[in-house]
Amino acid sequence: MSEKINLDINSKVDEAIFSKIEAHTPEWVKDAIFYQIFPDRFAQSNSLSKPSNLESWDSPPTTYGYKGGDLLGIAEKIEYLSDLGVTALYLNPIFQSASNHRYHTHDYFQVDPILGGNAALRKLLDVAHINGIRVILDGVFNHCSRGFYQFNHALESGAASPYLDWFIYHGFPVQAYGVNRPNYDAWWNLPALPKFNVKTPAVREFLWSVGRYWLDFGVDGWRLDVPEEIDDDEFWREFRRQVKKVNPEAYICGEIWKDARRWLQGDQFDSVMNYLFTQACLSFFVKNLDHSTITGTGYNSFSGGDDAAKFGAAIEQLLQLYSPEITAAQLNLLDSHDTARFLTSARHDETALRLATLFQMTYPGAPSIYYGTEIGLVGGKDPDCRPTFPWDEKRWNTSLQSYFKKAIALRKRFPALRRGEYRSLYATGSLYLFGRKDEQDQLMIAFNVADNPVELPLVNDATFLPEGSLLLDVFSGSKQAFRIGPHGRVEGLTISARTGMVFQVLQVKG
Repeated sequence: MSEKINLDINSKVDEAIFSKIEAHTPEWVKDAIFYQIFPDRFAQSNSLSKPSNLESWDSPPTTYGYKGGDLLGIAEKIEYLSDLGVTALYLNPIFQSASNHRYHTHDYFQVDPILGGNAALRKLLDVAHINGIRVILDGVFNHCSRGFYQFNHALESGAASPYLDWFIYHGFPVQAYGVNRPNYDAWWNLPALPKFNVKTPAVREFLWSVGRYWLDFGVDGWRLDVPEEIDDDEFWREFRRQVKKVNPEAYICGEIWKDARRWLQGDQFDSVMNYLFTQACLSFFVKNLDHSTITGTGYNSFSGGDDAAKFGAAIEQLLQLYSPEITAAQLNLLDSHDTARFLTSARHDETALRLATLFQMTYPGAPSIYYGTEIGLVGGKDPDCRPTFPWDEKRWNTSLQSYFKKAIALRKRFPALRRGEYRSLYATGSLYLFGRKDEQDQLMIAFNVADNPVELPLVNDATFLPEGSLLLDVFSGSKQAFRIGPHGRVEGLTISARTGMVFQVLQVKG
């Protein structure tokens, strides 16, 4: 595969290491519209009492401060989410923790009391499910916190603790505070994040039991935090077996930023967070990428400013990387809690976000919207990408929000956009065209990233665009139709500057 396309895809992977298991992913995911929520920052319910010393809701986000968002607040905003078109929620960690992001887990069986405890999750699940919205949780199984019982036991008891084999220590007493490098294995050597010793049978069973417990409680799946750091395929195979035994349609999505074929052979994860997709979108739809928002993140280094040919090649690589069943379940995102907001990376160029969102809604896989992106939230890298949601509608970009709603509605209207064949039709200069097709519908999607209008070029694909058929504009609202002439030529069709268009291909008899 081309080295010019800056996707972290290793073309030299030994295919022999991959199993021949036929992949099966949850059917509902292929039709889902995900919405990712950072619970401390989305919504706050007045029905829950709060501790003191919370930061004001509208103040800028900080690394350690709490805003006091909670799960009942999310439940109370279900109508907003349903109106947007959301059918699934991905929640960042919600278990008891002494950090606002809650990746420092104290107790894997208790929802953080600031979020409302287990009762609040029960309420959220009930409200969400009644409204046709599924909920997946963030599973942090590689590391925990200094407050986790078995680690705290060794912190207090030293070498006499009966739980020493839950972690890997390099001396006693345990040096967990006031040091730059702890004397135990920790994620990125951060003292606050001791790594589990997953070779210990008790640890393995404990983590698997967490996976089972919350599925029994009613959640619909797991997003797995840094799962490649548990470098043990059999651990994840057993995790899948136990999860799927509880709910065969539970979703398992891993946080892998690169080529994830190792984990996507049908025996471990259903999908990954598709940062390769994100990277391709940033490289093509953004005119003037702010590289300061990209450096130091999990992205592979890339220059941006790709033309349609390079973008098209990158997309073809992605489509060929995994089986169609896996591709249809990928979590396709434009930004997240671990990246700068898309608008910020695009230097506030709203056209870039609109183009990328339309592509996201017409591409195979499950689109995932990071909370507030639809109303124009901005922010650089952590913690700036984690602001509170402004519930004063006067502060919303309602035009952008309407665009999101329209793009989501388009995806829901045409099953071909979710499950149909994908075919590249044209990729030159500033113009990228592709088709989606199933037994009922055939669509052509066109993107022009230039600052000037471009006439639709000759698309020499008679099987997809047969002579005499019509192209009906089904997205802009114009209701215009254009006839396809000989050899795929369409007269009079111009794609406006920085615009995406969607056409239904209608066969005309006689």
